[in-house]
Amino acid sequence: MCNLLNYNIFVGSLNNIILEEHRIINTINPHSYCVAKKDLLFKKALQESDILLPDGIGIIWGMKILGNQKIKKIAGFDIYNYLMMYLNKKKGSCFFLGSSKETLSLIEKKTSKDFPNVTVDTFSPPFKNLFSDIENKTMCDKINKSNADILFVGMTAPKQEKWVYENKNKINVKIICSIGAVFDFYSGAKHRPSKFWINLGLEWFIRFLKEPKRLARRNFISTPKFIFEVLYLKFFGKKKI
Repeated sequence: MCNLLNYNIFVGSLNNIILEEHRIINTINPHSYCVAKKDLLFKKALQESDILLPDGIGIIWGMKILGNQKIKKIAGFDIYNYLMMYLNKKKGSCFFLGSSKETLSLIEKKTSKDFPNVTVDTFSPPFKNLFSDIENKTMCDKINKSNADILFVGMTAPKQEKWVYENKNKINVKIICSIGAVFDFYSGAKHRPSKFWINLGLEWFIRFLKEPKRLARRNFISTPKFIFEVLYLKFFGKKKI
């Protein structure tokens, strides 16, 4: 782990993650960092993660500038594949919470081919910002009834991280992993940029070209704010509020 702007970032390889213990795994990028500055529950959820992955080229850059640490980006898709291969090897089980019934159906079909030894269960919650106590209980009960080893949550940030933080003590799962857009990428509902762009560190740019309206704030407001804060800390030795 290495601290960046008061967040303990995971800097090892995925093989260093101990999977036999209870773990809450989240990701951070410049946009989620900026959102968390105004959303204290989201900030708490990220800071209290057991594993906080550097999912953003901006985080990699920030680590190099402030900590002289050269690390690799670990995207949600990377941790998803790693965990699914782990489950396939041990003939484990997982639960997908979030997204639409159609997307979850596509995920079930694809996992049956890609990871035939993994038992999969799913649930599509209502599409709303806040769930009622009854809805939360329904979700927790379904997860617990499945006896899953790993829970994948795909409700988009910051909703998914906050939901996990508030309900983690009600869920009997060893590993809870918030992976947002991975549900759409893996199912094929959306197409992730090719490895060529990912290796160049330009995955964000190709995604922006595909969804400019949705990602404009992330790329043209949050990212510049994050860059400014890192440089301010670098040259003035204190955090810009």
